[in-house]
Amino acid sequence: MMDNKLKKLWKKGSDFLGTEHAILCGAMTWVSERNLVASVSNAGGFGIIASGSMSPDLLRGEIAATNALTQKPFGVNLIVMHPQLEELAQVCIDADVTHVVLAGGIPPKAIVRLLKGAGVKVISFAPSLKIAQMLVKQGIDALIIEGAEAGGHIGPVSTSVLAQEILPHIKEVPVFVAGGIGRGEALALYLRMGAAGCQMGTRFVCASESIAHARFKESFIRASARNAVPSIQVDERFPVIPVRAIENAAAKEFTAFQRKMIEEYTQGHCTQKEAQLKIEHFWAGALRRAVIDGDITSGSLMAGQSVGMVTKIMPTAEIIEEIVSQASQALEETTSGTTSS
Repeated sequence: MMDNKLKKLWKKGSDFLGTEHAILCGAMTWVSERNLVASVSNAGGFGIIASGSMSPDLLRGEIAATNALTQKPFGVNLIVMHPQLEELAQVCIDADVTHVVLAGGIPPKAIVRLLKGAGVKVISFAPSLKIAQMLVKQGIDALIIEGAEAGGHIGPVSTSVLAQEILPHIKEVPVFVAGGIGRGEALALYLRMGAAGCQMGTRFVCASESIAHARFKESFIRASARNAVPSIQVDERFPVIPVRAIENAAAKEFTAFQRKMIEEYTQGHCTQKEAQLKIEHFWAGALRRAVIDGDITSGSLMAGQSVGMVTKIMPTAEIIEEIVSQASQALEETTSGTTSS
């Protein structure tokens, strides 16, 4: 049940998205496909297709398949490092996608101009206030600030600190908060701080409509917040982009593999570049093995720290209703407490 206070606080976000609820489902590779995306949008939220490494043809097909399942707004997440980024952006334009999220780095100005010139609303991630201000000047239509509590590739700063750093200073565009949000009370807090809504990923992995393998979902249900840890970098000469995932045998093996490659380099059996490439390729295909094939031993179990709040498989609509109800209740109690004092 949504009260008027909640509607008012996230109106900027819901109006921007064209949705009833200002709740985005984060783009999770292999998970955020047509079924989950459509179910989130049909439940009043905003689903986002994770294009990942898709070709333009594959993305075109996925958008069409999603359109067949929902008449509600949804978006597409594009990785800025993709070699066919311009072609993917054009696919979104041709398919009348209303919102595009540019992720994985600073969005190229040419792509932003291309999308905005076609009337597409562009969303980008801001890891600091300085970058947030720069993106707004570039013409980005909305921002997502995602803290280190999130699953997958993460930055070094927590959600709560980013919110304090950025929300008081960015008023020109909607700002959505992400990372570690698993209950409506947290959403209510960030809305009171000035957020336009939130993005959640981990909570939706175990949605009934998610195509993630049963074993992948079960690993989420069994896990606690402490089980979702960042990948370890053994040697600063061999940088590893931190990824938060549920610790399993593969995660431990990755640490050992780094040490092995560093030793081979030290002994002159390979160059630094060769060792670095082998380290980077360790996880190739690991996410698909886990999500699609159910290999939870050697696959990658990317998850945010909110995984501890995932306790059962639920329909998407119930997950969203639970979040909305908790947020509304928290806001109502805050208002009542203020009034009584």
